[in-house]
Amino acid sequence: MIRVTANITFLVLAFALAPHVASAAKPSRQAQEKPNFIIIFTDDQGYQDVGCYGSPDIKTPRLDRMAEEGMRFTSFYAHTVCGPSRGALMTGSYPLRFARFDDPDSIHPELHLEEVTLAEVLKEEGYATGAFGKWDLAGHNPTAYKKELLPTYQGFDYYFGTPGSNDKYVDLIRGTERIEEKADMATLTQRYTDEALSFMERNQDRPFFVYLAHTMPHTRLAASEAFRGKSEGGLYGDVIEELDYHIGRVLDKVDELGLDENTYVIFTSDNGPWHIRGDHGGHAEPLRGAKTSCWEGGLRVPCIMRAPGRVPAGQVTDAITATIDLLPTLADLAGASVPQDRVIDGINISSVMHGKGDDLERSYFYYQHDCLRAVRSGKWKLMLPHTEPLEGSIGWKWRNHIKAEDRIRFEKAHLYDLEADIGETTDVADQNPEVVAELMQLAQWAREDIGDHDVFGANARTFGAERRTLTSEKKL
Repeated sequence: MIRVTANITFLVLAFALAPHVASAAKPSRQAQEKPNFIIIFTDDQGYQDVGCYGSPDIKTPRLDRMAEEGMRFTSFYAHTVCGPSRGALMTGSYPLRFARFDDPDSIHPELHLEEVTLAEVLKEEGYATGAFGKWDLAGHNPTAYKKELLPTYQGFDYYFGTPGSNDKYVDLIRGTERIEEKADMATLTQRYTDEALSFMERNQDRPFFVYLAHTMPHTRLAASEAFRGKSEGGLYGDVIEELDYHIGRVLDKVDELGLDENTYVIFTSDNGPWHIRGDHGGHAEPLRGAKTSCWEGGLRVPCIMRAPGRVPAGQVTDAITATIDLLPTLADLAGASVPQDRVIDGINISSVMHGKGDDLERSYFYYQHDCLRAVRSGKWKLMLPHTEPLEGSIGWKWRNHIKAEDRIRFEKAHLYDLEADIGETTDVADQNPEVVAELMQLAQWAREDIGDHDVFGANARTFGAERRTLTSEKKL
């Protein structure tokens, strides 16, 4: 049987009361400086695309060392594509939970200004807040974005980066003004890092939050001359190895400023690798699937956390954790309050980070764009029934982004034991009907409370913005 996470009443209360529970459970602290936070968020980097996660041909000595000096997470989840994943990190909520500014059913959401971001939560506690790199929450087009939704209107004091992806070209923005058109993409990793390091230097005497969201390794790929042609993993490997080098520069700067023991550095990716890009895409082995799918390879991503003296060195955890957990967790570590007037889906995982136990008693829901596709509780993952997408639907548009063998539509639910079968090869639903029934109950709760493609969730947010619900003719 599934543990208490499968109890619907417990789950509803846990989500609805999450802010109050987190506040009540907050441990007393000795007088000390507030910690700094650095989140390094890469784009489309697969689960295997780090040396310590098993890459056979990509060398990442700084990330590997970071794992040796901190904690490596092996069941850490993001979301299937760029924009929803970034919105989830910023709000601590599933993509169908948080409010969109315009065209709410778009694959790339525009984050409503009434949402409370992680930056805004920390800013209330006196943090200097800086965002660097890809934003993707003010419009996906690098030129046709909404200026009023850029990071400096969402809690960040400073911004240097690009509003969307590098599908064709990158325009750079400082603050709210476009300062460069069609920038050399081979320089972006270094330039984002340079800007982040300067921000850290300027704010070393106060607590700071750095959100360093790299454009790479999203295609189009580009590496600088110093790294191009050097990796055994081809151009993709060159890009990852350059990222690794500049992540090392961030760690070195923290040490140089004397902030090593008061800074949490968190590295992760926004979703799985983009398999359809061939040699320009990444790798998720031993997981099945990739970006845009709800197989494990689409959402489970590498994650390393380091804070000497706080995060125990050399630890590995398989606790079910996620980007949505960062807002409540960092808020707790900063002594800040999470919003009390809305449901926050993430939970405080500071006990896991600090090596004090990883039995979180939680479930996780897998959304493919606006469609609930799966639920995980403990070792069990249930892929929900869904049939072929109809022409014109989101599923139809994105069907070719998934390998043919992973483009399966289920007439009935499939159950996988992720401890015994991490590659999701064997359906064991018929042997475990009681598990299927309990996970189906959890999925129904999520459908009703968070939402689904044709259901607006009871606790989803709009703040007055129009929310277009997909019709049954458009269903996936």
